[in-house]
Amino acid sequence: MDKAKLNIVVTDDHKLFRKGICALLYDFDFTNDVKEAGNGQELLDLIDSSGEVPDLVLLDIQMPVMDGVEATERLKAKYPDLRIIIISMEEDVQLVTHLVDKGIDGYLLKNADPEELELAIRMTMKNEFYFSSSLTGAFMRGSKIVSPVKDVNNADLFSERELQVLELICKELTASEIADELSLSARTVEGYKRGLLSKSNTRNVAGLVIYAIKNQLVEV
Repeated sequence: MDKAKLNIVVTDDHKLFRKGICALLYDFDFTNDVKEAGNGQELLDLIDSSGEVPDLVLLDIQMPVMDGVEATERLKAKYPDLRIIIISMEEDVQLVTHLVDKGIDGYLLKNADPEELELAIRMTMKNEFYFSSSLTGAFMRGSKIVSPVKDVNNADLFSERELQVLELICKELTASEIADELSLSARTVEGYKRGLLSKSNTRNVAGLVIYAIKNQLVEV
């Protein structure tokens, strides 16, 4: 983690849930201070009035006055280095994709356990995107490869075969199934997968899919 102790703001209009998250955060050894806001406008006002930008914001989507989408847009425009993790029950792939495009650093479902919240924060503070594993399948089922590749840099980065493997990964095929589809060995497919993870600087399939969406390799 880049910083030993974090200042965090929890933003959610449900007071009981918000208080519970705040209490939980103090159980983590990286927490310095936790503040609260009931909606996006309260969050912006809190930062402006204190004159201190937190290290991390945990942000709900559906809130009165100002929702999490607008709050994300305003925060990232003004404080691009601020880390934002969405914590929501929303599983809409289009909405999540929109938020990824707006610059969120992680997405967690409200039914996640405390260990996953801690992992999400640790990964986010290391400049790694965290994406709730339970949403990975929905993302992959709804995504498709874009051809030709829109981003010139990525066109140079990935080979045609790697993009074929990526497309099949996004369709939730296993290494064995991809091998059968492309007439390759499973071992060769795993090699392509490792190459994709390395080139995209991601750690798992969820991160790889998010990378592909953010860099216009796939669309949802």
